[in-house]
Amino acid sequence: MSASDPAILESDIENPRPGRALADFLYPKPARRTVGAIFKWWERRRLAYNAIISAGGAVSLAGLWLGFLLLGNPVSPGFMLTPVIPVLLAANACYTLGPIVESLAHKLWGREVLPIGPHLFRAGLIFSVGLTLVLPMILLGFQLVVRLVQALI
Repeated sequence: MSASDPAILESDIENPRPGRALADFLYPKPARRTVGAIFKWWERRRLAYNAIISAGGAVSLAGLWLGFLLLGNPVSPGFMLTPVIPVLLAANACYTLGPIVESLAHKLWGREVLPIGPHLFRAGLIFSVGLTLVLPMILLGFQLVVRLVQALI
């Protein structure tokens, strides 16, 4: 099995391809088909996952704070940071479902099912970042609608 073989597993590669860090992160090689390897594969990505959703959340909170400030309804930074820890805990709980689902799929269907870890990881990351960006903006949009209704009444 050569390093250019598309069927190569992540654990078969010792040196990542230069200049391809983002592509390798978003389109990683699947883990070996053992429960332990699947969990290790997911855990190696957890810190990066947390950093990415935290960065998205920080951008959203900054935008939300600025939006409230521009609307004349400033909120304290402490109030803005209140939901951060519960949201990160919930995101990590959902992240833990990834290796569980992949392990169950492997146990149920064995080699009949292709590795689903990279697809689950990418979908979960996109969903989590989207959620961190969209939810605060919905709150700001709601505040704008309330202001508009108050101005019309």
